Amino acid sequence: MCTGVFGIITSSLAPPAPRVGASPPCCRAVGVVPLLRLALLIFSCLFWAAGLGIFTLGVWAQASLADYMLLSANRYPNAPLILLATGAAVTTWGFLGCLGVAANLPCLLRAYGLFQLATLMGGLAAGLSGLFYREDIAGGFRSGLQRAVLAYGEDEGRADALDGLQRVLKCCGAEGWRDWLLSDWATQDALSLTGSYGNDTYSVSVPDSCCIRRKGCRNRPLPEGGSGSIEAVGIHPHGCFKKVFSFVNDNVFHIAAAVLGLAFTQVAGIALACLLANRLSTQPRRQGR
Repeated sequence: MCTGVFGIITSSLAPPAPRVGASPPCCRAVGVVPLLRLALLIFSCLFWAAGLGIFTLGVWAQASLADYMLLSANRYPNAPLILLATGAAVTTWGFLGCLGVAANLPCLLRAYGLFQLATLMGGLAAGLSGLFYREDIAGGFRSGLQRAVLAYGEDEGRADALDGLQRVLKCCGAEGWRDWLLSDWATQDALSLTGSYGNDTYSVSVPDSCCIRRKGCRNRPLPEGGSGSIEAVGIHPHGCFKKVFSFVNDNVFHIAAAVLGLAFTQVAGIALACLLANRLSTQPRRQGR
C-alpha cells in the first residue's frame, strides 16, 4: 500500500527545474521538511509491514496454539486474538501514517504519533506484566496440565489439546509419565484389563500420544525403573511442563531484545510525526509573513 504513496513523496521531493542563472541543484541545501517527510514515510512503511507481520503471527497462533490455551488453569486474555487485533490496528495506522505524510495533514500526523505512543505503552505494559507474573503464568500452566491428565477423557477439547501437545513436544504427562498412574482414565483401563488393583505387575494404559511408536506401547506392564527403562518400553520419559518452560526460558532474551528494539523504533516514529506536524502547521504562518 505504501509503494504508491512512496512514489508520490519521492516525486514531490524532486527539485524543480532550475531558473536561468540559478545555482545547480547539487549545490542547493535540502529543506528540513522534505527530509522529515522521507524519514517518516520510510518508518510508516516499516511500521505497516510490522503490523502485517503481527497479524500473520496472530493467524498462525490462532490456528496452531489456541487449543493449548485450554490447558492453562489461569484465565488470561486470549493471546492469539490480541495479536490479531494489534496487527490489524498497526497495519491500518501504518497506512494512515503514509497518507498523512503524502497529504501533508498535521492533524492525522498528530493522531498517528498518539497511536504510536499508545502502542508503545501497551507493549511495555504487556512485556512488564509477563515478566512480573511469569511464575504465576508458569504455575497456572503446570496446574492446568496436571488437571488435564487427571481428568483425561472427561473434556474432549482439553484431551485433544493434551494429546496434541504430547505429540508435538514428544513428552508424556505434566511432570513425567508417572502422572498417568494417578489418572482415572488409566486406572479404570487397568482394572478392566486385569480384574485386580494394587498389583505391581498390572497393565496400565497411557494415551497413544505418549508413545514413541504406537505398536506395542499401550496396555503393557510399566517398569519400576528410571527414564531409560520407560523409554525402552516405548514411552516418552520427559514431562511436557519442563519442555515448555525450557523453551520459553531459552528464548526470553530474544523476545525481550525484540520488544526493546521495537520500543526504541517507536520513540523515533513519535518524534518524527510530532516534528513534521509542527513544521507543517507553522509553514502557512511563515508564508503569510
